[in-house]
Amino acid sequence: MGTWDIGPFENDMAADFAYTLDETAQHQREDLVRATLIRTIQALDYLESPEGAEAVAAAALIAAQCPGGEPISTSYGPVEALPTYSDDLRPLAVEALDRVLAKESELAELWDETTNGPKWRQSISRLRTVLAPESGPQEGTPFGP
Repeated sequence: MGTWDIGPFENDMAADFAYTLDETAQHQREDLVRATLIRTIQALDYLESPEGAEAVAAAALIAAQCPGGEPISTSYGPVEALPTYSDDLRPLAVEALDRVLAKESELAELWDETTNGPKWRQSISRLRTVLAPESGPQEGTPFGP
């Protein structure tokens, strides 16, 4: 996977996800984001890096619409207009991010092998805080740190 920065769309898989989202009919874009999050949450064993990168990108799209969320300003993100996402996607995005940070996650392992690993984890934590400002990472959950 080509990665050039820690941002949610700063890797090949997330950029490809953005392209797929742009190519998806407007009325089906929320369904694509939802399916991406659910696929990540339901990964039973090891979460592969491409799925993790797509989940982070999907969560960033939802967070961008939340109070305090940062807009997606990179040229690698979606170009087409996005729907206003349903509020019920927020807890799914949080759960998906927790899964991406879990022990059995290739994306987390790959980042932890770099000097930017802590910075990447902080960026995921900021996304999570925007999505669920009243809670931090959940200790004791199957996907908690």
